[in-house]
Amino acid sequence: MSHQVDLDLLFHSHKGRKYHDKDLKQADEQAVNCLRCLAMDAVQAANSGHPGTPMAMAPVAYALWARLLRYDPQEPQWANRDRFVLSMGHASMLIYGLIHLAGVVDVGPDGEPCSPDNLPAKAGEKPKRGPAVTLEDIKNFRQHGSRCPGHPEYRWTAGVETTTGPLGQGVATSVGMAMAAKWFGATFNKPGYELFNYDIYALASDGDLQEGVSSEAASLAGHMKLDNLCWIWDNNQITIEGNTSWAISEDIPTRFMAFGWNVLRVGDANDVDALTRSMNMFKREKNRPTLIVVDSHIAWGAPTQQDQFTAHGAPLGHDEIAATKEVYGWSAEKFVVPEGVKEHFQKQMADRGGVARKDWDVMFQRYSQEYPAEAANLRHILNQTLPEGWDRSLKEFPPDPKGMATRQSSAKCLNQVAQNIPWMLGGSADLAPSCLTTLTFEGAGDFMAPATGWGSYRGRNLHFGIREHAMGSIMNGLAISKLRPFCSTFFVFSDYLKPPVRLSAIMELPNVWVFTHDSIGVGEDGPTHQPIEHLVALRSIPGLLTFRPCDANEAMQMWKFVATRTVDPVAIVLTRQPVPTLDRTKYGSSEGVLKGGYVIAGKPNEKPEVILMATGSEVSLMLEAHDALEKEGVKVRSVSMPCMELYRQQSQEYHESVLPSDCRARVSIEAATSHSWGDFTGLDGEHVGMITFGSSAPVKKLQQELGFTVSAVMDAARRVRGRRPRSLESYSEVQMKWKKHRSSEF
Repeated sequence: MSHQVDLDLLFHSHKGRKYHDKDLKQADEQAVNCLRCLAMDAVQAANSGHPGTPMAMAPVAYALWARLLRYDPQEPQWANRDRFVLSMGHASMLIYGLIHLAGVVDVGPDGEPCSPDNLPAKAGEKPKRGPAVTLEDIKNFRQHGSRCPGHPEYRWTAGVETTTGPLGQGVATSVGMAMAAKWFGATFNKPGYELFNYDIYALASDGDLQEGVSSEAASLAGHMKLDNLCWIWDNNQITIEGNTSWAISEDIPTRFMAFGWNVLRVGDANDVDALTRSMNMFKREKNRPTLIVVDSHIAWGAPTQQDQFTAHGAPLGHDEIAATKEVYGWSAEKFVVPEGVKEHFQKQMADRGGVARKDWDVMFQRYSQEYPAEAANLRHILNQTLPEGWDRSLKEFPPDPKGMATRQSSAKCLNQVAQNIPWMLGGSADLAPSCLTTLTFEGAGDFMAPATGWGSYRGRNLHFGIREHAMGSIMNGLAISKLRPFCSTFFVFSDYLKPPVRLSAIMELPNVWVFTHDSIGVGEDGPTHQPIEHLVALRSIPGLLTFRPCDANEAMQMWKFVATRTVDPVAIVLTRQPVPTLDRTKYGSSEGVLKGGYVIAGKPNEKPEVILMATGSEVSLMLEAHDALEKEGVKVRSVSMPCMELYRQQSQEYHESVLPSDCRARVSIEAATSHSWGDFTGLDGEHVGMITFGSSAPVKKLQQELGFTVSAVMDAARRVRGRRPRSLESYSEVQMKWKKHRSSEF
C-alpha cells in the first residue's frame, strides 16, 4: 500500500487540468505531514492522548481549512466566518495543529485574549495580538496552563468554536450554529447586503454517530432543511474496544438519507480532490444538510499501528513514531515545523478568508448607513449589550392570595423581556403549551424551513419535538452564536438535558434553561413525573445559577437579572400549581432575589431563636408557619432562598445579616431532598422535604401525606430549638416504611 498523498493531482487539478508546480505540491505535503507529526510528538510527550485520528484526518482538515473555509485567522471572531467544529474532541491535536499553522490570533468570544500572556500589562493598554496556540503550548499538550488541553475548550483556546469531548455533543451543537446562521441571514440580510451566508462544518467520529443525541440533532437538521450544515464522518471503523462491527451494523448513510440529508462518499481520506469536490457539492446543495462519509485508516502510515484500535487512545511509542516519520519522509526531530509551512498555509487563508472579511467590513459600513436600526441591533448582539428600555414592560404584580403558578408569571415576564430583546428566542421539547414558553407577541413567528409554509428562519419560537437532549445541545450552539436562547421542558426531564447543561456551564454560556412542573405539585401524574432529586443535581453543577422563585414578583426580579447575563447559564425551576402573590408591604422586597436569598419575614433588629428557609412553593407554607410560631411567642426569622449560588456570591457581612451564625436552630423547607441545604442548616438544623419518591394523588393530599404542613414545620422548629433535630436513622426509617408500603400494594 502506498503512503504517498497525490497532492499534485488532488489539490492542484482544475477543470481536468493538472498543475505540476513541485514546490506547491511539496508545501501541501509538508503542511499535512506537519499536522500528523505534531500530533504524534505531542501525544508522546504528554504520554496521554489520541494520535491515530489526527494522523488519518490531517489531509481532510487541511483541505477544508486551506482550500474552502471562509475564515480569517487575524479576526477569529468575524461574524460571517465559517465555523469548524471538531466533534471528535479526543483528536484535539488536530485542531491545535491547524490553529498553530494557520496563525489564529488570540482573540476570544468576548474580544479579549484567552491567554493571560496576551492581556495588557497596564490599564489603558491594548491587549497583544499574540498567537492563540504557540509551539510551546503544543509541547505542553495536556499539561496545566497549556492552551492545548486534552479536549478543545471554548473560551480557553481562541479558534475553538465549542467545547467538545463528550461524543455527539459537537455535531449536535453544530445544528444550533446552523440554525443561528439561518436566523441571522433571514433577520439582517437585505437586497444587495448578504451579511450572513456562513456554513458550519463538523468533523465527526464513529462514536459521535453512535450517540443518540447525534441522531436527534440530525433528524431535526434534516427536517429544518439546514443546507448550510456539513458533517464529515471519519469512517475508520475503530473505537476504543476494537472494530465498530462488534457493536453496530446498521447502514448509517441510509439512516441519514431517511433524516433528509444529502449523503456523499469519499473512499479515501487522502483523496483530497474527491473531498474537495464533495465539499463543493455541499456548497451547491440548497435544500438539505450534507453528510460526507470519508473512509479512513486510523494512524495512517504507522507501520504496525495503522488500523489498530490501540492507536486510538494511547501514544504510539518512540520507535513507532520514528518509523512513521520515515514513511512520511520527515525529520526524526521532535516538534518540527519546517520553514515556509506556516506562510504557505496562512497565505491561502488570507487570500480567501482575509479578503472576504475585509470586504464584509466595508459592506457593513454601507449597511449601517442604510439600515441603522438593524445595524444597531446587530452591534448589540455581537457586543452582548442590551437595547435601551429593554425592561420597560416589566411591572410589579399586585398582591393576590390566590396568585398564579410561577410558570404563568414567568411566562408573562419572558414575553415582556423578549419583546424588547429581538434576538431572544427559544422553544420547548413539545411542551410549550404546558411550560408556557411560547412567545405570543406580534411578529414572534415560528422558526421553520420556509418551504413548510408554517414559518420562516426569522421565527423566534423553536419547535424541537420530543428531543430534549438535542434541544440542549442546540441551545449551546445558539448561545455560542451570541443569540439569547431559552428552552423548556418538565423538570423531571432535565435528566435528558444534563450533558449540554453541564457543557453550558463549562463554556459559561448565558443560556436560560426553563423547567416547570417542579415537584410533587405535579400531583396525579405520579412519581415518574414528580422531581425529587433534580434540584440537587442542578445545584451541583459549578457555574450554573438555579432559581426557584416563590411568587410572581420574585419571577419578575429573576428575569431582570437573567436578561443582563453575558456569561454563565441559568436554570429556572417553576411550579405547576398556583402560589400566592405576596403583599410586599408586609414581607421583604422581592429585589432581594438579586442577592439570591433575603429576609422575607421577621423583625429586622430582633435576634432570632429559629430561622426558617424555603424556596418556591414552600415559601408560602413557611410564612404560615412563621405566623403560627410568632403567635406562640417564638422569635422567628424567615428567609426566601430563590438562588443558593447567587446567595453564596454575596459578602460574608451580608450572609451574617441574613443567617446570623449564632442562631443554629434552622429549618429548611423544600419539596426536594435535603442535600442542597447542609451549608445553611448545619449539624443542628433539620430539613422538611422529600425522603422518598412521590405518589399519584391530588396535590393537597400528597402535601398532607408527605409532611408539607404547618404543623410539620412547627414540630421541626421545636426540635431544632431544643437541639434535637431528626436523626439520620429516622430518615432511613421513613424510607424503609415507604418501600414496605409500596410492596404491600402488589
